[in-house]
Amino acid sequence: LKAGVNVSNFVGSSFDNVDKKALIGFNGGGFLSLLFGNHFAIQPEAVFSTQGAKFKYAGNEENFKVSYLNVPVMLKYRFDGGFYLEAGPQVGFKLNESTPNSSVRNFAKNLDLAFDAGLGFQGKSGLGVGARYVAGLSKVGDFDEGDLNPNFRNGVAQIFVFYTLFNNRN
Repeated sequence: LKAGVNVSNFVGSSFDNVDKKALIGFNGGGFLSLLFGNHFAIQPEAVFSTQGAKFKYAGNEENFKVSYLNVPVMLKYRFDGGFYLEAGPQVGFKLNESTPNSSVRNFAKNLDLAFDAGLGFQGKSGLGVGARYVAGLSKVGDFDEGDLNPNFRNGVAQIFVFYTLFNNRN
């Protein structure tokens, strides 16, 4: 099991007349770590994640939030002593979106592709802590509005704690 905090923003496009800021969100879910020897593992996951950004324009600040069911498949290298590095592809399925402007319908696409990379530490008890960056590969926007250009991607920094029931040897 794992749970943590997201710091997300939209990256890769200019937003004219809009001040864009990071949005704080949540991530949580489960994973299965399949070991290959003492150092390598493949780790498929299913993680609920809230992502988005804050837009400030014309004196108003509004949150654009998208909830995803993310399915990363991480390739993990475990060092002796409990530290690890990980990287892999991720597919996100949109569950919900929240936009303050009702004129922007279907703000986000139903599918989000990303690449994840991170590091962490897992103790012998199974308790661990990790950090990961999720770099969006596909554009988030799926709308045709005048002021906003929909050619932006998700950028998410994650910090999480986790607990494993098995594979606790270091």
